[in-house]
Amino acid sequence: MVGGGPVGLLLAGELRLGGAQPLVLEASDGTERYTRSFGQRAVNGRSAQTLALRGLVPALEAAQTAWAAQLAAAGQETKEGDQLAHVLQMMREGRSKGHFGGLPLGTGSGDSGRAYMMKQHMLEQVIADWVAGLGVRIETNAQVVAVHDEGTGVVAELADGRSLHAGYLVGCDGGRSTVRKKAGFAFPGTPPTMTGRVAAAQLSDQDTLATVLRGPNGLVNGLMVPGEITTVEFDGTGPTEREAPMTPTELADSMLRAGGMKVTVARLDSGTRFSDNTRQADTYRRGRVLLAGDAAHVHSPIGGQGLNLGLQDAANLGWKLALVATGRAPERLLDTYTAERHPIGARVLRNTRAQVALLRPGPQVDALREVLTETLAIPAAHEYFGALVSGADVDYAPDSAQMLVGRFLPDAFQPLAVEHMGDGRFLLLDLVGSEGIRAAVDGSDRVRFVYCKMSGADVTALLVRPDGYVAWVGVDTESAGLSEALDQWCALPSARSSSGG
Repeated sequence: MVGGGPVGLLLAGELRLGGAQPLVLEASDGTERYTRSFGQRAVNGRSAQTLALRGLVPALEAAQTAWAAQLAAAGQETKEGDQLAHVLQMMREGRSKGHFGGLPLGTGSGDSGRAYMMKQHMLEQVIADWVAGLGVRIETNAQVVAVHDEGTGVVAELADGRSLHAGYLVGCDGGRSTVRKKAGFAFPGTPPTMTGRVAAAQLSDQDTLATVLRGPNGLVNGLMVPGEITTVEFDGTGPTEREAPMTPTELADSMLRAGGMKVTVARLDSGTRFSDNTRQADTYRRGRVLLAGDAAHVHSPIGGQGLNLGLQDAANLGWKLALVATGRAPERLLDTYTAERHPIGARVLRNTRAQVALLRPGPQVDALREVLTETLAIPAAHEYFGALVSGADVDYAPDSAQMLVGRFLPDAFQPLAVEHMGDGRFLLLDLVGSEGIRAAVDGSDRVRFVYCKMSGADVTALLVRPDGYVAWVGVDTESAGLSEALDQWCALPSARSSSGG
């Protein structure tokens, strides 16, 4: 893995659970992540359910509690009229699933999982502690400058002159990914239309700081994180200078243009710029080089979906790559990574473009927001938009005759999954006590069989992939189609025959 952020770390952990020997190459020394950990991140309900399968919910809860304590100590509160800050406060209190272009989505909207709010470096620490316990190797100050796919393996050239060899290489190195560029992935999309800024700063008069969601040319948010100010200007171009230090004058001018707020910035410690540059790699795999997270797709941060999209990339890819890299499954299994995740990424790019449009200034957009607010009052519409932004509507097998196949494990079965899937294996749940179902996986080291009688269930058995998605559903005691599903997803029949099973 090139890149030691949340996506690279989660992917490394999944690979280690699957029996592979991952190495994470992180360009920075680690301290830089804290200085760039602007804003706060929402681990949405789906990602929280994914991390729950690995026993990480207690750590997520502890991180959120610590973050809430920091907010309380800073005396942060929601001011009357601060719409976006109100949405964020609802999320921290577990009363919201997020927003769509600043329009709040409540807890009944499309995702039963609980969301968690924290700084990004806090989430990274949760995952880093987990992978450390698994024995994952992480090298810092390891900047990759070139990648060569040699057909039978991959070579990564480092800035310090070293060359490292591996069976596969995954770029988790962000939107300006070196791996993506050097490996020759096409990255089509649309150029930026807005300039965003976020800075750790203080005003001469802090009482003037507020949230302006519908400013003359954008928005200003001064209440997302204590001590941070965010602006978005719909200037049609995007930032012209990404690396130059931000100045107090630059931030003050942006607050005036975007929100009509005339302020004096007394101190600016650090800042960064962003845009709505929206692009997606044409494929997530070229030979032995793969992409995940922002290396595979970039889009506006409005709506907070990028982190969760990347975490789900890692969850989808990890077990597949582990099986292939350890020689227990054919390479065709890796083809399902792009097939499953590329449409999901494209869908996120579409809805983030829509959210940017919904925040633009002007009476036409004001009218559109009023119409959409009325639409969100319709329960079915509220459910649709909630599932859209949380990923709860993901279906990897939309053409399947069995509705549950391709969908995340239903709520009723998730406690069993959390109890039995911490080691990253497949789970075969038998709900009726069928010998045929048990016999299909006898002796397997990659499928855990669990019998749990459940009266009133519409199905007799479920095969759950390591990422929590349903691969097969039994509707009787004959286990029809189970062998095919085991062959398709974990190459079980060939593995058993080769071992004499």
